[in-house]
This record gives sequence, C-alpha cells and structure tokens, in this order.
Amino acid sequence: MSIADLRKDYSRASLSENNVDADPIVQFSTWFDEALKAEIPEPNAMSVATVGADGRPSSRIVLLKQVDAGGFTWFTNYHSRKGRDIEEHPHVALLFHWVELERQVRIEGRIEQVTAAESDAYFFSRPLRSQLGAIASEQSSPVDKRETLEMQFTAAEQKYGAHPVRPAHWGGYRVIPEKIEFWQGRPSRLHDRIVYTRGADGAWSRQRLQP
Repeated sequence: MSIADLRKDYSRASLSENNVDADPIVQFSTWFDEALKAEIPEPNAMSVATVGADGRPSSRIVLLKQVDAGGFTWFTNYHSRKGRDIEEHPHVALLFHWVELERQVRIEGRIEQVTAAESDAYFFSRPLRSQLGAIASEQSSPVDKRETLEMQFTAAEQKYGAHPVRPAHWGGYRVIPEKIEFWQGRPSRLHDRIVYTRGADGAWSRQRLQP
C-alpha cells in the first residue's frame, strides 16, 4: 500500500458552537480531562513550533506541566535551540494531537519565562536523576559520543549528590494564548473547527472555520 492510500474516516464525535464553553481554557480543560479518561499515552505531549533568527521554523515535542487562566506552562533549558529561538521571536505555536479521540488543539501566542520561584518549585518536584540530567546536559550542543554525556552526568552526580541546584538557564515558559482552535474529525473530511481569538480588551470571541 502506498502512503497516499492511507486514510481513515472520522466519526467519533462532533463539535458545535453551541456545545463549547465561552472560555477556551475551560474548553481545553474539558477535552484534556476526556483525554485522560481515554487513557491516551502522554496526553500532555505537545508540539512546540518556534522561529529562529534566520526565519526558519523548528518544532519538537515537549510536555505541558500546567494550564490555567494565565496560559500553558512547560520547562526546558533556556540555552537550547528553542530557547534561543524564543529569545529572538517570543511567539510560538503549540499543537496537541489526541488521535484516539480524533482531536487536535492548536494554540498560538506570545511566550515569557515564568518566575524563578515557579521554576524552582517544578525543578525540585522532579525525580533526583531528572534534576541531575538537567544540570549535566548542555541541551542542543554537539557531543562527540554517548560516553561523554554519561561522564557529564556522573560529574554532576558526584558534585551535587542528593542536593542539586537548579541551573539559572533551566526553567519554565508560559505561552499566553492569543488564538486557540479546537478541531474534531468528522466524516467526509468535513471536520469541525472552532477557533477562539482574544481581543485587545482580553475578551474571547469564537467562530467556525471551514475544514
């Protein structure tokens, strides 16, 4: 079978302007809870797309760690490629794809670093070896071989033991959404798309988009 012949008709659910919440964060939380109940593997996995200084896009999967009225929060190394991209262009796009539910959520917005206190709180909630890994890895930098990376980890373990210190270049980002789109797969490729847009006054409006 050729790749072009791979297709599936979607029929699990529908999405209407009449059955979504007026607040897209509440609507996201509803869908996220349904993804949890469906036991989707890592429902908090999301693609983060950034644009570098050269104008070229890049994307990768990270894990959402918090969502609230303030936005969508995740953590990483600020010196990584995505960190450097964000410093140049502080706007990103997020994408959740819950294939088992035939759903996507697309989020666009500006991004900012969370407070040091928030980064500390999450860093020290992580397993010890994950804390040490964040210290040891110079994320996105070239390394000659796996053994070098393991040596860096051992050095961090010997230096900090059971008491790591969060590196200043490791912490959280919060995406403050300006646009959130909910996509529900439907038969005949006539998918449901409801997009919310935040106005200058902070209020959300919503409309249906053609698939």
